[in-house]
Amino acid sequence: MSRFLESKNRTGRGAVRDLPNRFEKLVMDLDPDVVQHDPSAEGEALPSPKTIFLEDASETIISRNESPDIGFSAGINPYRGCEHGCAYCYARPYHEYLGFSAGLEFETKIMVKKRAAELLRRELSNPKYVPEPLAMSGVTDCYQPAERHFRITRACLEVLAEFRHPVSLVTKNFLVTRDIDLLKELATYDAVQVFISITTLNTDLAAKMEPRASRPSHRLRAVEMLAKAGVPVGVLVAPIIPGLNDREIPSVLEAARAAGASSAGYTMLRLPYGVKDVFQEWLKTNFPEKLERILGTVRSVRGGKLNVSDFATRMRGEGPYAEQVRQMFHVFRERLGFNGKSRDLRTEHFRRPDGLQLSLGLM
Repeated sequence: MSRFLESKNRTGRGAVRDLPNRFEKLVMDLDPDVVQHDPSAEGEALPSPKTIFLEDASETIISRNESPDIGFSAGINPYRGCEHGCAYCYARPYHEYLGFSAGLEFETKIMVKKRAAELLRRELSNPKYVPEPLAMSGVTDCYQPAERHFRITRACLEVLAEFRHPVSLVTKNFLVTRDIDLLKELATYDAVQVFISITTLNTDLAAKMEPRASRPSHRLRAVEMLAKAGVPVGVLVAPIIPGLNDREIPSVLEAARAAGASSAGYTMLRLPYGVKDVFQEWLKTNFPEKLERILGTVRSVRGGKLNVSDFATRMRGEGPYAEQVRQMFHVFRERLGFNGKSRDLRTEHFRRPDGLQLSLGLM
């Protein structure tokens, strides 16, 4: 059952309200004839609901996919749902499989995999396990605010460092710098790369669009600290939102390069399932004058739709606008001296807890 809430700003939240779960037939709406309206509160921000943490009882931690356009086939997600509250987050619909909504519940009901490190150790210790680069934050951010308390990502990194297992991390949170000691250790075996997602350098825009993520200046500081520590670090300008942050591509790349980023990538905004509703309501609340232009351009790169799931085009889009973005990005990436592709992580240093070296050639 999902609850509709009146569309107003909420302090510290990306979604304006909750949305009906697409898998549920029964929906509860608040009847304006029953709910008393307070005229004196007109225009005031609604209170932000508290975050609830729920234990995830998963018995495995490494998930696999066969998507040819995301760059990895195995990943670890310590959390389901994300308190960062990014209005555009493509992961929101995953929460509907858990019986929650893609709106506020995605941000306020966080599933926590407390046994993640234990499960990871078990899976890596299996004699049949063949090491391959793992991705952390393939779905939701592994350094979201909950990580400060639960420290699940750090526990997983401790296991990966012990096994010398390669891992790639994506985050928009300065908290990643807390684990530089482990990242440096993995870097000595060419077994780690970190990508910092920087959508905009505009602090006000970031605060509205990514309310509980680190501010842009802090993300650039994270790039600098990682680079100085010898940890390979790149920048992701993701997602590019037509008419909102697309003009910032050169400035984001320049700032990230100056901070020490060595590689760069981007994705185009995509709005699958409930994300389109969350994002449209966010636009109506924050940028009503830009709504039609932004959505119109999104449709122009998605064959007239707000989302296309085709592997060949879903990350970059197609059409004249998508080609303009591609050319702009590549021109500045080359001009600034970024690497053309992400780092190849190495698996030959993988070892099991007893110290026995695992040779891939003997498998």
